[in-house]
Order: sequence, then structure tokens, then C-alpha cells
Amino acid sequence: MHRFSVSRELCPLNGWHRVAILVVEPLVLPHGFSTERQVTMDLTGELLIAMPGIGDHRFEYSLVLLCSHDDSGAMGLIVNKAADGVGLSNLLDQLEISITSEQAATLPVRFGGPVETQRGFVLHSPEYQSAVNTLPVSDHFAMTATVDILEDIAVGRGPSQVLVMLGYAGWGPGQLEAEIAMNGWLNVPATSELVFDLPDSQKWEAALRALGVDPLTLSASAGHA
Repeated sequence: MHRFSVSRELCPLNGWHRVAILVVEPLVLPHGFSTERQVTMDLTGELLIAMPGIGDHRFEYSLVLLCSHDDSGAMGLIVNKAADGVGLSNLLDQLEISITSEQAATLPVRFGGPVETQRGFVLHSPEYQSAVNTLPVSDHFAMTATVDILEDIAVGRGPSQVLVMLGYAGWGPGQLEAEIAMNGWLNVPATSELVFDLPDSQKWEAALRALGVDPLTLSASAGHA
């Protein structure tokens, strides 16, 4: 059984302030996030496609939406892996949030990444703005990590499109660029269909096909598309 606690401690994320909703201890993101994006490669708002042979079972066949990417590192959320044995109703029960929305009662929770796996994030469509704070990711996506979005989802006032995550994926300075150079990842523009509409089991292959790559012919030594 997963246990969660509520904290309203502000945590820095790339110059934005975050209110942690599901925490055991303060969030530690890759060191040195800044508000300036003076980078050669900025993949914020794009999807990373894990290549076969990536060498880390936690990322096998993963599709990761990058929420922040600059000189000091990167932070993203895996959008196609379920969190074992946890649904949104479980989280809301433990946070003592009453559910009146039938949709909220059946929403799954996803494994957002291997870092801080008891911390919650909500990736959602951009029309929703938290009364506390929401991080705009791109024209199609935003991220909120405050209790109020769960309260709104529970009563049917949340975003029109939503993924609830536990944990995140993080990279230090230059780490993601090095992994891309070693053919660990491909990247593709993120669309609402890829992230929100398709079943999780279809997202990885669909992202590859969006690049014109046939998953059946992909090898561990695949280069950049």
C-alpha cells in the first residue's frame, strides 16, 4: 500500500514555485535550475522516445514529456506507464478529498519517473490554471503540482485532459544531451493525441511512426531520425 502525505512547502522548479501535493521529503530536482534558457538544445514540450537497449529497465519503451530543459538539466514525466496498484481514487481517499465526479473515480495514476516516486504531478491541457500555480510547458500542455487541482478534478472542475503522475524523470547538466548522442533517445513534437488520447500500450509505437520510424525495424543502434 502506498502512503502519501500533504505538504504546502514551496519547492523551486526552473524558476517557478511549486506546492508539493504528495510528499515524503522536499523535492530535489537536478541541481541549478534557472529561469534562463541559454541552451544549444532545448526540448521543452517535446517527447523523448526511449530506444531499445537504453540500458535502464525503468525507461524501457517509455515516452517522456519534457517539462523543462536548459543548461542546468532536464525534468520530464513518463506518459505511458501505469503506477502499480494505485488509482486516483486511492490518492484522493488518502488525502481526504471527496469524489463526486464519476470520471475522477476511475482515473488511473501513472509512473512519472524513478525520482521522488511518492511525489505527485498533474500533466494537463493548458486551459486550466491553478489558483496557486501552474507551469506552462507548451501551447498544448501545462503542469500543476498543487492540492487544488486534485480537489477540482474530484468534483469535475479540473482540466479537460489530464494525466496524474507519481514521480518524475530528471537529468543533470549535459546528461540528457549525452544520452541522446549515444542513441538512447529520439525526440518528436508532443501532441495531445499522443499524450492524452491513445492507450498507453500504443503511445511508444505511435510516437516512432510520427517520425517515420517502423518499430519493427528499430534496433538498439538506431541513430537520430
